[in-house]
Amino acid sequence: MTLRPAVFLDRDGTINVEVNYLYRLEDLQTIAGVPEAISRLNRAGRFVVVVTNQAGIARGFYGVEEMHALHEHLNAVLKQHDAHVDAWLFCPHHPDFTGPCACRKPAPGMLLEAAVRYDLDLGQSWLVGDSAGDLGAGTAAGSRTILVRTGYGAAVESLIETGEVERPSVVVDALPQAVDHILRTELERL
Repeated sequence: MTLRPAVFLDRDGTINVEVNYLYRLEDLQTIAGVPEAISRLNRAGRFVVVVTNQAGIARGFYGVEEMHALHEHLNAVLKQHDAHVDAWLFCPHHPDFTGPCACRKPAPGMLLEAAVRYDLDLGQSWLVGDSAGDLGAGTAAGSRTILVRTGYGAAVESLIETGEVERPSVVVDALPQAVDHILRTELERL
């Protein structure tokens, strides 16, 4: 069996504008250039996986059904740009409400699950996100990490400079620049 690399994407603050506990379709707004960036990953043959903490489920703000409906809506938006997400993984937990779990980022559980389920090579994969938890999950799984300055990313970048957050492989403005870096890096390896 041959393992393949993946690009793991955080959802809120990386794909869409950060909205606390996003679940309403009318509140979904993709970040500029993101659908096209995901389309570029698709055309390059990269397996795209969204890994998202959804603590609003544990807190009772919305249910799994509402989250799935939002993901279906986001898929429809992406489809308009010839883009798609190959797999969606989510953590519905919050330590204050459901206790500890292995899937809530910064734990690598969602990435490890995806690796087994989809035959992924985590060491050749990337995780792109806007939070310290995203970076921690990617690092713990053995993947390369990219911090985007969208969402909470600009604030997290300042914590990197003080040493409070581990330095990612690279810091970029947004997902389109992350995709540029991923595809350029992979071309240089050939």
